[in-house]
Amino acid sequence: MTTRRDLLCAAPLLATPPLLAGCGAGAGYESAVAATWRHAPAAPADAAALQRELVRYATLAANSHNTQPWRFELLPDVIVLRPDLSRRTPVADADDHHLWASLGCAAENLAQAAAAFGRQATLGLAGERLVVQLAPAPVQRTPLFEAIVQRQCTRADYDGSAVATDDLRALEAAAAGPGVRALLLTDRARIDNVVDFVAQGARAQMQDTRFVAELKRWLRFSEAEALAQRDGLFSHTSGNPVLPRWLGSLMFGFVATADGEADRYARQIRSSSGIAVFVSERSDRAAWIEVGRAYQRFALQATALGLRNAFVNPPVEVAPLRSQFGTWLDLGGARPDFIVRYGRGPLMPRSLRRDVAQVIG
Repeated sequence: MTTRRDLLCAAPLLATPPLLAGCGAGAGYESAVAATWRHAPAAPADAAALQRELVRYATLAANSHNTQPWRFELLPDVIVLRPDLSRRTPVADADDHHLWASLGCAAENLAQAAAAFGRQATLGLAGERLVVQLAPAPVQRTPLFEAIVQRQCTRADYDGSAVATDDLRALEAAAAGPGVRALLLTDRARIDNVVDFVAQGARAQMQDTRFVAELKRWLRFSEAEALAQRDGLFSHTSGNPVLPRWLGSLMFGFVATADGEADRYARQIRSSSGIAVFVSERSDRAAWIEVGRAYQRFALQATALGLRNAFVNPPVEVAPLRSQFGTWLDLGGARPDFIVRYGRGPLMPRSLRRDVAQVIG
């Protein structure tokens, strides 16, 4: 049944800004968030319990559409990650690049957590299985590990302030990996060029009915839906009202237009301090895993420095535009994998993750 509150909360979707006080998530959601985004009080003494805790940290990693496209298998001194193909996004991610990069993000979180609990994680790819060998090692509780429970993709306007040179160097170093690097763009003219590419990609995606249908599949409009599914893109986390699904879906059709999305991206990019473009020398699963690991380290380092970040990926998700974007960056044969904006901004509401028991097996 539609209530007066539902209609009042829907009103901001027809104008900007979208956020309306009193139309957010309630205590039940915030309690679930607190239980999700937390550090372990102590390292589990039991080996099996330790592995489950490492999996929990892994699931706090960034991943496309918050689809959480992973499964974990626990073996003696080994954790195996593999893709959950039922959670693919074949329109936005036609070649499964983001899926494998998401596994890389999870693997990096796992490696950071393993070090904090006195284990060294050694990764190897065997077909469709990412095998993580665990061995005893000195405890290393790094700032990147501490940042795991604070990191988020912050879909909001930033304040545009400059980032110190030393901090930029730290971000660049964190993003470096085997065959992977990040290009940090701070020149406003070049950022405006990125705006043009992103706007063009956003318009192309929002004019594709398949893309819109896939996006709506992963949107969570109500608190009940977000709590039940514990995945996807909850409207609350990007500052939009919490609504019944039928009403949110209806309103989405009015506001999520090609021009509206292009304008939103443009505003948010221009509010950012800079752009990081992640580039890999190859284009295969092993390289995409490394890209995911590099991005995750970048995001954790940014968090440790008090910076926010968010993906602005339309130019790398629309294949013809990806080639043009790579040419503009003069990358030769290298692939632009991710486009990320960064800067100082507010802490937004957090997303949820599925329970560890749901991703093991």
